[in-house]
Amino acid sequence: MPSDDLRETNAEYRRIRKRVPLGVLHSEKEYNEAVAVVDKILDEIGQNEAHPLADLAEALALFIHSYEAEHFPLSESTGPEILKSLMEEHGLKQSDLPEIGSQGVISEILSGKRELNIRQIARLAKRFAVSPAAFIPASPGKKRTPARKKK
Repeated sequence: MPSDDLRETNAEYRRIRKRVPLGVLHSEKEYNEAVAVVDKILDEIGQNEAHPLADLAEALALFIHSYEAEHFPLSESTGPEILKSLMEEHGLKQSDLPEIGSQGVISEILSGKRELNIRQIARLAKRFAVSPAAFIPASPGKKRTPARKKK
């Protein structure tokens, strides 16, 4: 890359970083900003994974995940187990989660027949004030539990 291009790239990157914490997150403030930006993007794009901002959301999610892995360690439970536990903790039935899907969809999620999509994960994380990472499938055989978001 010629040095003029590198200088221009550096200037553009710094301009973007003023609005979006695009990079390794070093503080809780940067983490909270990144989560807020991802929430805004997901509100805007919904389930449209072909949307131009979907790549930005995915990149931010990787930085968020890295920060959470270091600062909010997760124990052993699967996404459906966590959802079931949170539903019990809050006295909820499947019919109390219409924003996630029909009772049939929720039943399939809880039984492990269906995985949560990004929209459902975002809504559950927001509703229960837990990290979205709690619902994201871990490596095969790994389980997770929710790390409560710090307020």
